[in-house]
Amino acid sequence: MAGPYDSIPFEYLLASVILGGLTLGRLVFWVREAPLRPDPWEPEIDEGLRQPEAQPVCHRCFTPQPPGQWFCEHCGSAVGPYNNLMPYVNVFSQGEVFRNGVTDRVRIGPLTVAGYFLASLQSYVVFPPLYWFFLLRNLFFTQHEAAEIVEGGTP
Repeated sequence: MAGPYDSIPFEYLLASVILGGLTLGRLVFWVREAPLRPDPWEPEIDEGLRQPEAQPVCHRCFTPQPPGQWFCEHCGSAVGPYNNLMPYVNVFSQGEVFRNGVTDRVRIGPLTVAGYFLASLQSYVVFPPLYWFFLLRNLFFTQHEAAEIVEGGTP
């Protein structure tokens, strides 16, 4: 029985593997040799974050969070340091991202919109068109509000 690679000469396969290895090696070298960018924080801010009495805050409502907290008591946002790695709690983080797409102002860009479309296609199985309707409605209204702000009006 003939295999899928029987019709490809060995020399072509060897050349492809070598070329792929050289390309990967060049990519690793390029990343390692890239110049370091300066730290965007002021030294005082960096030092303040490293203090033992520094307390984490919610990324959504800026409410101080006690250590070991998984969700913000004020707004319900997922704030734990390992929420995205925990199988059960990860679902709430994903839900927050999808909810932000249809209810909040999000940055409108091709990568963001494509990400929402592809992630919803993978997560919602048969209901992506319903999610896409609300997503596009939110994106349209967000863009409309941004245009009103630029024109000098209030949204």
